[in-house]
Amino acid sequence: MPVTAYDLTGRTAFVTGAASGIGRATAVLLAEAGATVHCADRDPQGLHETATLIKVRGGTARTHHLDVTDRDRLRQAVTDCEGLDFMAAIAGVMHSSPVLETRDEDLDRVWSVNFKGVLYACQEAARVMIANGTRGSIVTMASGAIDTGGPGLLCYGVTKAAVVQLTRTLATEMGPHGIRVNAVAPGWIRTSMTDRHDSEAQARTEAFMARLSPLARVGEPDDIAHAVLHLASDASSFTTGQILRPNGGVAMPW
Repeated sequence: MPVTAYDLTGRTAFVTGAASGIGRATAVLLAEAGATVHCADRDPQGLHETATLIKVRGGTARTHHLDVTDRDRLRQAVTDCEGLDFMAAIAGVMHSSPVLETRDEDLDRVWSVNFKGVLYACQEAARVMIANGTRGSIVTMASGAIDTGGPGLLCYGVTKAAVVQLTRTLATEMGPHGIRVNAVAPGWIRTSMTDRHDSEAQARTEAFMARLSPLARVGEPDDIAHAVLHLASDASSFTTGQILRPNGGVAMPW
């Protein structure tokens, strides 16, 4: 497969959670590959910063200030795209609590963003692609939490496992339309979501996570953005219903 298989010139991408972290890195990389990138997030300042990064590098960005749990607003933003070739449903939130201390409101909040927000993005993208006859690609964001029972990660892990099942089911339904659907399940990535401690505690946590990896390091947002680019591009034209695990080798499931 030639390197041009990663060229997205003339294509349109939509990225949720684009204001920071993995979402920002993905939006910037897709733009560098040639795509017009629609950036969506509930953080207007972060959205502006992402769009600025794209534009100063010569790319094209559009911004949509929205919450992914608002189905109507998300539908309008996706419909407003002039064609749609790729959806990256990345927006998500973290919550940590022991199972016995998890409240209904905790689970409801995380479920609304991490599962229903992803579901809405997938539904709206698929509808537009089908209507336009686009042989597009949809990528969801799972997590390494799907492969382990991490203490305190009930809400987060359950929603990410649900995203995996959504991905597999949607892949079987969209295949006849020529639309591919895959998930990325990152390992420990250095983002604001994982930076929840003081600097000393954070350093200890990252050192521990690095020791678990055969590569002896934690990940960066760009590591995941490149995985998403692969799934967005023609280089993965025979890949659907799969879970890509850029995790440094921490988990190696069959």
